Amino acid sequence: MKQLRIGVLAGLFAVAGVLSWAAARLWDSFGTLPSVPVAAPIVLAVIAVVLFATALSLRARLRAQRERRPGAKGVDPLVAARAVVFGQASALVAALVAGMYGGVGAFLLMAGLDVPAHRDQAIYAGASVLAGACVIAAAFFMERVCKLPEDEDDEGGPGASRA
Repeated sequence: MKQLRIGVLAGLFAVAGVLSWAAARLWDSFGTLPSVPVAAPIVLAVIAVVLFATALSLRARLRAQRERRPGAKGVDPLVAARAVVFGQASALVAALVAGMYGGVGAFLLMAGLDVPAHRDQAIYAGASVLAGACVIAAAFFMERVCKLPEDEDDEGGPGASRA
């Protein structure tokens, strides 16, 4: 499984931002721009909290297992892999959604915040971008928690022969 790359996430954010900014400009020239839902930052924040809580739980269980505490509940490798995949998928979607709302928010800022409705929409869009960044941070934390330790006895690398 490949690790998340910040460059890929930044690229997704930028492409989605530019496309949504252009779409918002086009849409506004033909009529009224659809509003940014209030639930968007809330849903992203809930996903970030779930990812962070899962990572903390797995970290505590892995630490207890590593320290061989009596009664420590181990972590099934498949559960850890599923958690990492959930984190990676959430980070990719969050980058797209944050880019989309970031583009709409940039359009609203450039159009002016004189209208109270535009100001509220810009705040919701900014909160969505912030919540998306929290999802991405939680996904990186999940990856770090579930990363396997390096093999210390394998000094020859992947092509080395084993005795």
